[in-house]
Amino acid sequence: MKKAALHNLGCKVNSYETEVMQEMLEKQGYEIVSFDEKADVYLINTCSVTNMADRKSRQMLHRAKKQNPDALVIAAGCYVQSAGEALLADASVDILIGNNEKAGLPEILKEWEKSRTASHIHSMTHEKRYEDMSLEKASAHTRACMKIQDGCDQFCTYCIIPYTRGRVRSRSLADIVAEAGRLAANGCQEVVLTGIHLDSYGTDLSEGSLLSVIRAVAEVDGIQRIRLGSLEPRIMTEPFVRELASEKKLCPHFHLSLQSGCDATLRRMNRKYDTQEFRACCERIRSCFDHPALTTDVMVGFPGETEEEFAQTFQFLEELRFYEMHVFKYSRRKGTKADRMEGQVPEAVKTCRSDLLRKLTEEQSIAYRKRLPGKTVEVLMEESYERDGVTYQIGHTREYVRIAVAQETSLANRMEHVKVEKFLENDVLCGILTKADRK
Repeated sequence: MKKAALHNLGCKVNSYETEVMQEMLEKQGYEIVSFDEKADVYLINTCSVTNMADRKSRQMLHRAKKQNPDALVIAAGCYVQSAGEALLADASVDILIGNNEKAGLPEILKEWEKSRTASHIHSMTHEKRYEDMSLEKASAHTRACMKIQDGCDQFCTYCIIPYTRGRVRSRSLADIVAEAGRLAANGCQEVVLTGIHLDSYGTDLSEGSLLSVIRAVAEVDGIQRIRLGSLEPRIMTEPFVRELASEKKLCPHFHLSLQSGCDATLRRMNRKYDTQEFRACCERIRSCFDHPALTTDVMVGFPGETEEEFAQTFQFLEELRFYEMHVFKYSRRKGTKADRMEGQVPEAVKTCRSDLLRKLTEEQSIAYRKRLPGKTVEVLMEESYERDGVTYQIGHTREYVRIAVAQETSLANRMEHVKVEKFLENDVLCGILTKADRK
C-alpha cells in the first residue's frame, strides 16, 4: 500500500481543504502517515498570507523531498497561486495545484502517471465557481470546520488573498446542510462555519445569507453546537445580533477582526469600519449574550504606525477586554499597496509592540477565565491530557475555554456539565462532573 503524508499551513479554510484531500487519498487506497515518516506522496497545502508563511511553505516542500527524494511532492494552495513560476523551477516540487483545483486531486494524480503534467494553476481574477469540496467525517470526531465561502472583495492594502483566492464565492445551502448531516451521522456534535470572508456569504447568490446557513445547520439532527469563523463588525447590526442570540445552538464565541485600534491606521489599511463602530459592535454583542468570549486579530507595525497610533491601539484594546488576541507583525507582500507605502516600521519596533500586546492579551485572558471558578459549565469533552502524573479528560465550553476533569476513563465526544474549581494552568481550568452527569 502506498503511503501519503499531508501538512497544512494557514487558516481554518486551509485546514478544511487538507482534511478533504486526505479523504480523497484514503479513497484512492493510500495509507495516511505522519509527515515525519517516509512516504510515497507528500502534499503541502501552502499559505501566502505573510512572507513568513511563504518561507514555511518552501521549507516544508524542501523537507519533504529531502525525506524521500523518490517521493512525489505536491504543493497546493495560496503560495502556489502567488509563486507558481518560481515553484515550477524548484526541483523539490513535482506537482502544483492552485486554488479551486484541489477537488481534482485524484484526476491530477492519474494525469501525472500518464503525462507528468506538473502545473494545475489558473488565474483566480475572474473565477466565479465555488469549488465542490466536501468532508464526510472530521478527523477530530468532536468538532469539524465547514467551509461555506471562498474569496474576498475587500482589498485591504496589506492583503494578497483577493489575488490568490479570487472574488467572493458562496457554497449552496443544500450542500452545506448535506455535509452537516454526514458529519453528525459520524459523531460530530460541533461545527465551525468558516470562509475567507464569512460576512460575504450569499452576496453572490440570488438568495441566502449567513443567518440562513446558521438556522439551517441548527436544524440538523446531532449538531449540538455551531461556531462562527472570523467576522467583521459591519455584519453585527443590532437585528443580526438579536437573531444570533435567539439561536440556542450558536456558541457565544465571536472572533471580530480588528487589525488596529487607531482610525488613521485603519484608513491606511482600507478597513471598512472605524473604532467607534467596532466598539459599538462589542457592546451590542455583550448586551445580547451572557459573558460572550470576544477574540480578535491585531497587526502591529503597519506602514506609518507612529508611537502615538500604537498607543491608541493599546488603550483601545485595554478598554475592550478581549478574551484572546492574535497579535502579529505586519509583513510586506509584493503586489499589495502597503508594500509601496512610506514609513515602513523597523523590525525591532514591531517586536517591541508585539511583546507589549502579547502581555496584555495574557492578562486579559486570565481575567476572563477568573470568573469561572464556582460556576457550572457545559463542556464538550475531546481528549485525554496528562499533567504532573495525573490523567485528565479535557474539552471546551461554549465560549471555547478549556476545562479539565481528573479522570482516567475517556469522556471523548460527550457533553458534560462541570463545576469549575480552580486553574490547572493559565489557559486550563479544572473541576468535577456534576452529580447529574457523573456515571
